[in-house]
Amino acid sequence: MSSSAHPLRITFLLPMSASKPAGGFKVVYEYANFLAARGHQVQVIHPNLLRIDEPFSSLGPRTKLTVWLRYFKEKWTNGYRPDHWFTVSPRVGMAWTKDLSPANTPDADIVVATAWETAEWAVTYPASKGRRFYMIQHLETWSGPEERVFDTWKAPMEKIVIAGWLQRIATEMGLTTHLIPNGMDFSRFKQTVPSEDRDPHQLLMLYHIVEWKGSADGLAAFEIARQTIPELRLTLFGIDPEPPNLPTGVEYHHQPPQDKLNGFYNRAAVFISPSWTEGWGLPPAEALMCGGAIAVTRGGADEAFAIDNETALVSPIKDPAALAANIIRLVRDKELRLRLARRGHDLIQQFTWERSGAALEALMLDAVAPKAEPANAEIETAV
Repeated sequence: MSSSAHPLRITFLLPMSASKPAGGFKVVYEYANFLAARGHQVQVIHPNLLRIDEPFSSLGPRTKLTVWLRYFKEKWTNGYRPDHWFTVSPRVGMAWTKDLSPANTPDADIVVATAWETAEWAVTYPASKGRRFYMIQHLETWSGPEERVFDTWKAPMEKIVIAGWLQRIATEMGLTTHLIPNGMDFSRFKQTVPSEDRDPHQLLMLYHIVEWKGSADGLAAFEIARQTIPELRLTLFGIDPEPPNLPTGVEYHHQPPQDKLNGFYNRAAVFISPSWTEGWGLPPAEALMCGGAIAVTRGGADEAFAIDNETALVSPIKDPAALAANIIRLVRDKELRLRLARRGHDLIQQFTWERSGAALEALMLDAVAPKAEPANAEIETAV
């Protein structure tokens, strides 16, 4: 990859340690790797304390001790890094800081907030920290007060959204945004088993304890579908401990390594995404990369790649019966399953990190480029 003619100093602000896999963090690291390979000086900041309204001085003595111990442990062990689940280029600077105050962030040309709490910090930064960008990957009212979340959207920053539904919300608010869909890493997830060679009864789903991920709905849909097709089997994977009392026919894998997860994707004929809301929906996109068919909810995968009856079967959120009906259709109708899997696999090829990274780089370069004065500037001033 060629180097940029105008190297920038770029800082990404993450909301916490990356000790556990997270899709939003993965997106940031992909951009960091891309921009560093283009010759830019990139640093990713991970804070021990996040909230601007909960500084260290406001904490009680016992909490202060816990915070200090965590800070020094993560710093000593590099435990904040994602090394066990994602490879960050050695060209990318990685920092573990006490918080996101200006004293703990480097001077730069560009600073990128990546969560609403980091955006609250970014708007306080002096100009020396760089032009402010805000990468909006979700409507984060599930993690903060709605008013504060939307206040960050209205803040004076260049706003990037990863999905059309987020851009529509911003447009309704009278805001201008840049839509840059996520890219996919085709070296990490790829098809190794032909779609037609898979057992149609083998299903796959991400499990998460957060309610809006819809895992309970997905398990309910599986049990409904199994009443019609008893041979169904479901593989679950996730970052949380194995859930208790799993139904018959369900197996769970805790944080499977990359090669094993790719194997799960290639073994499954159908991937289930039951989430109530996703910024993008990386797992169903990865399933398409690996040649699986996907049964998703309207909130479980982005409309850019999950098109009902074209590349997916899409059902309403919080409706296990409707999701189960789509699972049954895909399992029983081989022609439908293979058609959707192949079309989805073809469509997802356009979402590359080269394309998304180049779009982000162009925005950043344009933001810091000197702007030419209008030809009539002197006349206007004189008047």
